[in-house]
Amino acid sequence: MNSDLRAELEGILRSAVIEASHLGGGSINDAFRVTSADGRAVFVKTHASPPRGMFEAEARGLRWLEEADVIRVPRVVAFSDEQPAYLVLEMLAPAKRRPSFEEELGRSLAALHAFGAPSFGLDHDNFIGRLPQSNTPTVDWPTFYWGSRLEPQLRLASDRGLVGSSMRARFEALRKGLHELVGPDEPPARLHGDLWGGNLHVDESGAPCLIDPAVYGGHREVDLAMMRLFGGFGQRVFAAYDEAFPLAPEASGRTDLYQLYPLLVHVNLFGGSYVGSVDRALSSYA
Repeated sequence: MNSDLRAELEGILRSAVIEASHLGGGSINDAFRVTSADGRAVFVKTHASPPRGMFEAEARGLRWLEEADVIRVPRVVAFSDEQPAYLVLEMLAPAKRRPSFEEELGRSLAALHAFGAPSFGLDHDNFIGRLPQSNTPTVDWPTFYWGSRLEPQLRLASDRGLVGSSMRARFEALRKGLHELVGPDEPPARLHGDLWGGNLHVDESGAPCLIDPAVYGGHREVDLAMMRLFGGFGQRVFAAYDEAFPLAPEASGRTDLYQLYPLLVHVNLFGGSYVGSVDRALSSYA
């Protein structure tokens, strides 16, 4: 941790920093457990050159999830997108998952989604990973899913030479039928937006917590599809969710459709090795 960040944190905490332990696991930011002289510990993310507004967007996203008051997220202490750029959160010291963890998570996610959002989209743009995520509010879900999710990522991948004309043509065929594919109309859900297993945390009581959001108002099946993409969530989570907030018929048949967005994001973040996964998900529809 550099001296400028240390000095900034000491001003925020109003106490000397006596330890800054580097934490692993992040692919975008550096992360530290910071302990102050008065015995407090906080979690600190920092980046040498973040996209402008990235830490502010994450802080706003955490507070937006917190408004629902149905599942714990880390409390925001401070943030800055000026150098030194950082996000300071309360430190969640994980304990062993309690026996009801999966049922609690399923019910809490159902309650979060049911809490709802004012529109499909959000009143500000944010990020998924380090990629910009447009959230311009839209009156209907298919228009938003294409115009603010699939098309921007497809265009970026195409501009970078990661996908070719054949795949672009198949996405165009998907676009033409999208209104019939997205499922029955539902009001916008309050989404985490990047709900893979690495963004599920456990607090000191063994209860579920959510971190690193990419929030917006959208179709609730998006979060559930993301949860199934890379694993990390047991079947009891999905069963508890469906008991609390039953899914529409044939929801399982739309999983590939709603995995297309995170898969395209992975193409743009990590390269062409994910193109095959996009191709497989797309093959169900075009």
